[in-house]
Parts: sequence; structure tokens; C-alpha cells
Amino acid sequence: MCVTCGCGNAEHNHPHNHDHGHDHGHSHEHSDSRTIALEQDILSRNNLLAERNRGYFEAKKIFCLNLMSSPGSGKTTLLEETIRQLKPHFPVYVIEGDQQTSNDADRIAALDVPVFQVNTGTGCHLDASMINHALKHLEPKENSVLFIENVGNLVCPAMFDLGENHKVVIVSTTEGDDKPLKYPFMFKEADVCIINKTDLAPYLNTDIAMLRANCLKINPELKIFELSALKNDGVTAWVEWIKARC
Repeated sequence: MCVTCGCGNAEHNHPHNHDHGHDHGHSHEHSDSRTIALEQDILSRNNLLAERNRGYFEAKKIFCLNLMSSPGSGKTTLLEETIRQLKPHFPVYVIEGDQQTSNDADRIAALDVPVFQVNTGTGCHLDASMINHALKHLEPKENSVLFIENVGNLVCPAMFDLGENHKVVIVSTTEGDDKPLKYPFMFKEADVCIINKTDLAPYLNTDIAMLRANCLKINPELKIFELSALKNDGVTAWVEWIKARC
């Protein structure tokens, strides 16, 4: 759970009221500093576990990608098509993150790929300990590819190092061309950006060239792919990029 957005924070979800008649001496003056200290502690512990995950991936030569986006961007559809093209060349494993249900994990399992479902409840992201736990169940082979499909959220997932090789942000044309400007931290932290649902661009007000320019304005180092996962248009270039790094 993260304190930065309030998910899982009991005080945030259940504000305490002072209806009692006597004076109380405690003050909320330093609540901000306590919150910052708690956030730093959580991130510090997460980073420690992320380094363990990273060491595990390096030792077993596992190429790990952390897929992040808002809900409805087409992450799972992209993942399905990516697996279809990648599976003949490398063993593929998937960790699925969602607040509830195993809907996406069921779709991946139908492709005959090992998948582990992580339900976060009220949590809005996966963290390194969840990945560490999932790895013990999946036991991926050496020289394999591991995809982590993070919880749909353009804020908190970017803050949590999972030990992955690359962070990948997926943004769809249906979300408009200003998403990188509205959620800059996500695009700044990512190594790769996939602009999905390009087939819908003619029916929308989204300017793909502007969306691309806004991505690079936030992060000039971003590797960008433009594709339609549903139509399998442009997915091959993305898959070839993965294969080259495996």
C-alpha cells in the first residue's frame, strides 16, 4: 500500500473525529513530515527487494518488462499478441496485477503460458515483494521473458522499482494527446512508450504526432512504438525489439 495516494491508509479512509469534550494535547503540525518519512521508509524497503529481484533476473538471464498504463489502454490485448509472436522463440511468463478478478490472467493462461495472478485489493500498484512472491510460484526458466502487467494506474506504479529491465508505458489514442503532460512522472520514468489503438485515430480528435511530441518533451530518451494491438499492426517491430534484447 502506498501513502502517497492514500490507498490502504486507514486514517485516509476512516478520518478520525474529535467529538470528545476534553482538550487533547496532540497536534497535527508535523503530519506532513511523518507522511514523508513513512513514504521514504516504504520506498527504501521496496528498493531493497527490487535489487534482490534484479539479481535473480540477471543470474537466470530473464528479460523482465514492467507494463504500465491507465485502465483500458489495451495492455492485455497487446500482451496477448506479443506472446503469440514471442512464444516460438523464448519461454514466456506473466505476472498479472489487478485489484480484483482473474479476468486478464485467464486470457493469458488460454495461450498456454505460465501466469501468476496478484490481486492488490485497494492497492493501486504492484511492489517488489509481490513480484518476489510471484517468482517463487512461477519459477521461470533461464533465458526467458517475464512480463509484469501492472495495475491500471498512471501514477503510483511508476514510483515502485520491481527489479525489471525496462519500464514500459502504454497510452492509447482514445486517451487524448495530452496524457504525457498530465502524468509526466510516469513518462519520465519509462524507458519505452507504446502508442496503442492507432487504428482509431481517424475517428478521434487525438493527434498522434502531438502525442509523440509530448512524450518526447517529457522524456527525450523514450523509445516509442506506434501500433494497433487489436489489428496486429506494428506489433512485430515491438516484438523484434524484445528479441534483440533477449
